[in-house]
Amino acid sequence: MPVYEAIRTRRDVRAEYSGKIIDDDVLDRILQAAHHAPSVGNTQPWDFVVVQDPARLAKFAAHVADKRQEFADSLPPERATTFDPIAIEGVRESGTGIVVTYDHSRGGTHVLGRASIPEVGVFSAALAIQNLWLAATAEGIGVGWVSFYDRDVLTDFISAPEGVVPIAWLCVGPIEQLQTIPDLERYGWRSGRPIADAIHRDVHGGRATSV
Repeated sequence: MPVYEAIRTRRDVRAEYSGKIIDDDVLDRILQAAHHAPSVGNTQPWDFVVVQDPARLAKFAAHVADKRQEFADSLPPERATTFDPIAIEGVRESGTGIVVTYDHSRGGTHVLGRASIPEVGVFSAALAIQNLWLAATAEGIGVGWVSFYDRDVLTDFISAPEGVVPIAWLCVGPIEQLQTIPDLERYGWRSGRPIADAIHRDVHGGRATSV
């Protein structure tokens, strides 16, 4: 799949998983793609914890469901109605969870390129996630990023050592289809912005005459 097609068709997958488990060789390829991401000071501050035990997936899914309900309860009635049909995870359905973690100590104290902006380490891990996502799309594998969880709970769940922080739970698995329209647009939660609104010239607010 050409890279531009993977970028265009990639979706945050929730409900389209086939129920099959990703093949080990395909899983290896997408993890290799993630590990080839650029990173500040070549620190590669990420690790990937693969979770496939059904009981553990069910346990984490129950925690996510509780956090989803907390969010739903916080919404005003009209937004709660819009949110109600939106699936926010496929932890059990995907059959595989990949927890991406970040280790700020990787590379030592003096990391080339991180002295002024400490957050670039986390940005590096995000690039690994994007690599994984695009590679998975090219392989016909769905990925869903779960963000309804308590970070301390997930840290304990994967027995992360001190200083290692989970930044994403990714649901990864074969899919029946990819939606042509992202779920949040389909259900009326939020539409995307036109590219022209996101491009500025010279200063923020300086509009381009063409894209």
